[in-house]
Amino acid sequence: MMRVARPMLLMASAALVLGACKKKPVAEPPKPAPTPVEAAPTRPTAPAPAPRDTMAEYNNKVATARAKLLETIYFEYDADELRDDSKAILDEKIAILNANPNLKVRIAGHCDERGSDEYNIALGRRRAVAAKQYLTDRGISEARIETQSFGRERPAVPGSSEEAWSKNRRDEFEILAGGETLKPAK
Repeated sequence: MMRVARPMLLMASAALVLGACKKKPVAEPPKPAPTPVEAAPTRPTAPAPAPRDTMAEYNNKVATARAKLLETIYFEYDADELRDDSKAILDEKIAILNANPNLKVRIAGHCDERGSDEYNIALGRRRAVAAKQYLTDRGISEARIETQSFGRERPAVPGSSEEAWSKNRRDEFEILAGGETLKPAK
């Protein structure tokens, strides 16, 4: 009996020793909490610069402003009231005059060939004054505008037809000062 019990005892002891040496599962260390990712510092950005005109574009705008400033306005027969299309042209001139405070202009009133010299000189003057009054009523200094009348002395179109007369009933504009530094209206 002892012969059988001894090996059994050895086997049981070995099983206990081996069981005690069994590796326990190694617990993984807790993972560190993810650190918040900070945004990379950014430089304050300046606002994008406004697009600038090239020299050719700017010169084109100046030429357009000059042409608009010199644009002729027309009147009905024997009238010195401003037409709606003339008021629109004068409004554009106001913007240019406001952009160029050193600009001075002359308005010359003209008439067609009908009527006496005296009557046409007076009518041309009233036409020039009407345009000046429109500009000064909208903030342009009176000191920046001269007026003159040529009556029927300088027709734009020769002839004795309604087409010619309609082109001769006009106010012409001339730049007296400040034209060399003319800037386009904004």
